[in-house]
Amino acid sequence: MKNLNQMTKKLALLLLAMTVVFSCTDKLEENDGQLAAGDLDFTISEDMVLPLIGAYSAVYSRGWEDPLLIGVRGDDVNAGGLGDQPQFADTDLFIYDNGFWMYNQIWENFYGDAVRIVSSRETIQNYKDFANDEYLDLADQYMAECKVLNAFTHFQMSRLWGDIYIINSSDISSELENGVATKMEVMQYISDLMDEAIPDLADARPNERTDVPGGVTKYTALALKALANLEMENYQGVADATGEIINSNKFTLYPDYYELFKKPGERSDENLFELQFSDYNTESGAVNNHLYAPFGPTDWTPAVSTASGGWGFYEPSMKYIKFMLDRGEETRLVTSVCFTPRGIDEIMMDPAYATLPSYISNETPDGDIFNDYPRAMFASGKHYLPSNQLTPGRNSYGSSKNFIVIRYAEMLLTYAEALTRGASGNGMTADQAVNMVRTRVGMTPLSGVTTQDVMDEKFAELAMEWGIRYFDMIRLNEYDELSYDGRTFTSEDELLPYPQAQVDLLGLENN
Repeated sequence: MKNLNQMTKKLALLLLAMTVVFSCTDKLEENDGQLAAGDLDFTISEDMVLPLIGAYSAVYSRGWEDPLLIGVRGDDVNAGGLGDQPQFADTDLFIYDNGFWMYNQIWENFYGDAVRIVSSRETIQNYKDFANDEYLDLADQYMAECKVLNAFTHFQMSRLWGDIYIINSSDISSELENGVATKMEVMQYISDLMDEAIPDLADARPNERTDVPGGVTKYTALALKALANLEMENYQGVADATGEIINSNKFTLYPDYYELFKKPGERSDENLFELQFSDYNTESGAVNNHLYAPFGPTDWTPAVSTASGGWGFYEPSMKYIKFMLDRGEETRLVTSVCFTPRGIDEIMMDPAYATLPSYISNETPDGDIFNDYPRAMFASGKHYLPSNQLTPGRNSYGSSKNFIVIRYAEMLLTYAEALTRGASGNGMTADQAVNMVRTRVGMTPLSGVTTQDVMDEKFAELAMEWGIRYFDMIRLNEYDELSYDGRTFTSEDELLPYPQAQVDLLGLENN
């Protein structure tokens, strides 16, 4: 493989930052420095949590570009226009430039995470080698958690690029020499890795953990296993994994769909995996935040006048909004979409929507007013934190808001989809799973649900969340759904091209 030594040196540099030390209180707190392996005393078993927290910090410290690029190609989302990132808007139109900085940055983000995670796992093994019996099981649990976090990075990368390198150890040379694995091989690796991890993980909800609050558990691993098997279209494997989550009776839907995506919904009984952030409820000082500004409006009148706006890079699609209006949705539409006057006028230009329900307004339920701004007609409500939920003195858009990755509603609908595609379930029926999701938001129950019913429910429930809609559509070859508003989608558009920087470095060849 070309330039293997160069890539090895580059990734080796990442190993130098393999352990980031955080103090662990109610939240994972700010970076407190770095330790090289030589600085660690492996006989102090209490410290084995430190490399684990380093692994979490790698995953939590997502670049702002990651969720945007992962989600923008679906028919639920449009890129904001008139911005300074025209290649991002082109990506939304399935026009790919592998020289675009965002592609390479996300590649490096996830591979950097993978290296830090496997290095953390190996460091925990070093602690285990010196530990007494009291800490052996805990070391196995922490290493299993690293496996789950590593599975998450590989899952996201393979959905974007298909064939990727699997990084399962800090012996980067050997991992690269193995070459890229196919997407199906990556998904099987994830499924098998979760089988390895599950016996050692906590049999609890993430919000029941006290050692690493909100950390991954057995059920996070089952969820990732289910999603990997969904990509492989192994629907019985999907039903088995999601059925185990359901039959645990540990998870429930958060009763208020709107607040689920706000501070009240953080670490709820619905969340199987979420990225956690905090400003520590202080008006100044250190913060550990995700940058939500790309999701926000460039012009608004917030109820708390000091609250900052955003960049307008990401908006719910008109197709999604009309789909929801046709269904008579209120709760999920008001939650998922923040409207502007221009956007409302644009909807009403279609004679079929000339009269809109009274709940369609540019004022949110919390009194924030979204004004017209040039880049977008709508903003994502799932990435919006009401200004009245900001910590006083913290004015950044979405400051301290957590980022939900996997939730129970997705598992219910994934289970239902598997059953409608011929899998056998060991718990509730597909009707029951779908209707639990519908009842929460005031929609009437269905009977005899079909696969199309489930896919429509997933569209309504999971829009704007981690590209779920897009990856469903390409898995099912539903190219007509993605060919909307003048776009034309073909099978050649499913995967992003490898970043040019990686092509030059590794000799990768795009399909």
